[in-house]
Amino acid sequence: MVMDKAVLASSAFTSSRRCRAVLLATLTLLFGTAITRAQYTATRHVRDTVRDKLSSPVGRLAPTQIMSLNIVLPLRDHAGLDLLLEDLYNPENPSYRHFLTVSEFTDRFGPSQADYDAVLKFAKANGLTVTGGSRDGMNVEVKGPVSAVESAFNLTMRLYRHPTENRIFYSADREPTTTLSFPLWHVSGLDNYSLPHPLLISKTEYAKAHGIDPKTLVSHATTGSGPSASFLGSDMRAAYYDGTALTGAGQNLGLFEYEGTDLADLTTYYKNVGQTNKVPVSLVSVDGTSTSCVDSRAGGRCDDTEQTLDMTQALGMAPGLSSLVMYIGSTDTAILSSMTTHSPLPTTIGCSWGWTPADPSTLDPYFERMATQGQTFFAASGDSSTWSRRNEAWPADDAYVVSVGGTDLITASAGGAWKSETAWADSGGGISPDKIAIPSWQKLSGVINSSNKGSTTYRNGPDVSANANFTFYTCSDQTTCLANEYGGTSFAAPMWAGFIALVNQQLASEGSSKVGYLNPIIYPQNVTATYGTDFHDITSGTSGSYSAVTGYDLVTGWGSPKPALINTLAP
Repeated sequence: MVMDKAVLASSAFTSSRRCRAVLLATLTLLFGTAITRAQYTATRHVRDTVRDKLSSPVGRLAPTQIMSLNIVLPLRDHAGLDLLLEDLYNPENPSYRHFLTVSEFTDRFGPSQADYDAVLKFAKANGLTVTGGSRDGMNVEVKGPVSAVESAFNLTMRLYRHPTENRIFYSADREPTTTLSFPLWHVSGLDNYSLPHPLLISKTEYAKAHGIDPKTLVSHATTGSGPSASFLGSDMRAAYYDGTALTGAGQNLGLFEYEGTDLADLTTYYKNVGQTNKVPVSLVSVDGTSTSCVDSRAGGRCDDTEQTLDMTQALGMAPGLSSLVMYIGSTDTAILSSMTTHSPLPTTIGCSWGWTPADPSTLDPYFERMATQGQTFFAASGDSSTWSRRNEAWPADDAYVVSVGGTDLITASAGGAWKSETAWADSGGGISPDKIAIPSWQKLSGVINSSNKGSTTYRNGPDVSANANFTFYTCSDQTTCLANEYGGTSFAAPMWAGFIALVNQQLASEGSSKVGYLNPIIYPQNVTATYGTDFHDITSGTSGSYSAVTGYDLVTGWGSPKPALINTLAP
């Protein structure tokens, strides 16, 4: 029975990809032989508010203004990719966890060399300068004046008044088309309607917004080993792993970032708590975005609180990593392109940022590629409680990522073992606002029920969780460090990335391949007797419309990890 469920879960990769394959095939049949016919991209770019004329146009971008775009080419052979992914995550198949290398994936499913060269030629012929990208990354990075962008993609770059924020945003007035003989997948950078934001929250700001005393938000911040009993990354390791043998040795962890950092803040953190970081940290600009972050109070324009805490939580859980790399960029596709091709390849990834895409399928080729290459992507589920159209869940509600919710953790002592845990009151979760179809692993009997109030039609989240309350120690912005001020699921996502690095280390020591995409594995396992052994089932606490209940729920998912989960995933 367990194997049957595992096989069923492996088909999670099938439905949406087949729809995408049909769309691309249809576009190719319609336009592929007519080079002079306009080729539409396979994804949407124009926001509903622009398309439905709900935002008032207030002008145009200056023709000479320089724009930076990321042109993404489509995958090839979706049917073959469907079959391969089913095999890779089916424990009964000989190909189970026999993941592809970057070059193997490109040869089988990436753009052909001829198509890639055609895009390079198209960009240059239209007055755009190629600044980066690769065939492996399925992308071509370009920059050029607005006039060249408008001409190349047959659109007009207009300015609009934002319907919910006090600012002006720019956007293409129609979907881009090209003179290429095949449809592109996406062109990133044609609007700035949604500004990415870090998924952390300040206790002081939260209390002010809700008219309450900040002291009432945390009543038991007394069990951490940091200043004022705050939690350190090492405390999370003690609570969820409670061991010393595994450190993440030999593993490479990546962090998805929209802004750079000041590594002096990381040094300050370790100095203040009497610890030493031995993991080499690298800052990689994927598209020319600055890797530096200087606090606005010092005359700069950048806050690196999120970026620094991402590092401390990942390093705290896996202090012996071979490397930690921060991938810093201005567009999501450029960042993921780098994360799926960089050497060494990051096998576990944490993302603590949220934004709203024009098309929720835009990143699927990269998430699917990660699953094929054995990479695990963790996305923070958010800090504003129940998901909704106004409280966007992206990318945590994507069907190909592991969504990480928040809990309120108490340990037995400073640097001690797990003692108890409840749902965090602001943990993001619920039913996909983007109406992403429910994956087959959430259709398994025992997952969605009347108790957790989940959807049987759409993707539910989160999948797992970890501590996110206002109980952490943070250092940032070249200034005084803070204890028990910040919380958020942005702490939990890099924790999980570090935890799975421990799993991958154990698998490597046994001569086995890494875990890869976690959801098709843990959902079938958790509807069996192994669940209580592997997870802390969070059964108390409420966040918005949902409550933590026995088993899976839409506040904490399956709960937080127990040390035994490592042996279950790496038997």
